[in-house]
Amino acid sequence: MAMKRLLVTASTLILLASAGAASARTVYEEQDIPRQISFGGSCQKCELSGKKLTNAHFTGANFNGAVLIGADLRGAIFMGSTFQGANLSRADLRGAGFTGSNFAFADFTGASLDGIGGPGSSFQRANLTRASLAGAQLPGSNLSFANLSFARFRGADMPHVNLSKTLAIKADFRDAEMVGANLSDGQFTDASFRGADLTGARLTNAVFGGADFRGADLSGTSLAGADLSRSEGLTQGQINDACSDAETRLPAGLSPRLCKGRRMIMIGRSPASPRPPAPPAPPAAPRPPAGNR
Repeated sequence: MAMKRLLVTASTLILLASAGAASARTVYEEQDIPRQISFGGSCQKCELSGKKLTNAHFTGANFNGAVLIGADLRGAIFMGSTFQGANLSRADLRGAGFTGSNFAFADFTGASLDGIGGPGSSFQRANLTRASLAGAQLPGSNLSFANLSFARFRGADMPHVNLSKTLAIKADFRDAEMVGANLSDGQFTDASFRGADLTGARLTNAVFGGADFRGADLSGTSLAGADLSRSEGLTQGQINDACSDAETRLPAGLSPRLCKGRRMIMIGRSPASPRPPAPPAPPAAPRPPAGNR
C-alpha cells in the first residue's frame, strides 16, 4: 500500500511539473521580449512574428530563415549578423543600424526602414517591394539583383551603392545621394531620380523607360548602352555633363557626348585654344664705359 501511494504521488508530481512547464511556456510566449536584449547565437527559422524587439542588439547572430513578420525592431542594432532568407515583411526597423550584416534573399515587403544606417551591408536578391527607406544611410551597400519595385529611397545617402541588375519599377530615388553608384543592367522603368546626385554613377546597359531625371546631376555619369529613349526631364546640358557611347539611346532631340575613358570627346568643332603670351623682350646690352668710345 505504501509503495502504491508513493507511485501515485510521484505520478502526480510529474503531471504537475509538466503542467507547470506548459503554463510557464504559455506565459513566455504571450509576453513581449524585453527591450535591449542581446542576441549572439543561432536562432535559425525562429518564429518571432509581431514580437517587440525595440533596441535589441544582434552581434554575430545567425537568424537565417527566421520569421519576423510585423516585428517591432525600431532602433535595433545588427553587427556582423546574418538574416539570409529571413521574413521581415511589414516589420518596423526605423532607425535601426546595420553594419556588415547579411540580409541576402530576405523579404522586406512593405517594411519600414526609414533612417536606417546600413554601411557595407548586403541586401543582395532581397525583396524590398513597397518598402520605405527614406533618409536611409546605405554607403557601399550591396542591393544587386534585389526587387526594389515601388520602394521609397527619397533623400537616402547611397554613395557607391551596388544596384546592378535590380528590378526597380516605380522606385523613388528623389533627392538621393548616389555618387558613384552602380545601376548597370538594372530595370528602372518609371522610377524617379528627380534632384538625385548621380555624379560618377554607372547606368550602363540599364533601362529607364518613363524614368524622371528632372534636376538630376549627371556629371561624369556613364550612360554607355543605357536606354533613356523614353525617360523624362533630361536636358542637353545633363547629357553634355555625362558620358555616352554609340549604344546609348536618348530621347528625341538630344545628342550624345562620347567619352573615351574619363576624357570627354565633344561632337562638333571645338573652340581654338588661346595663343600663348609672347615671351618678354631680352634686356638691353650694357653700354661701354665713356673712355672706350
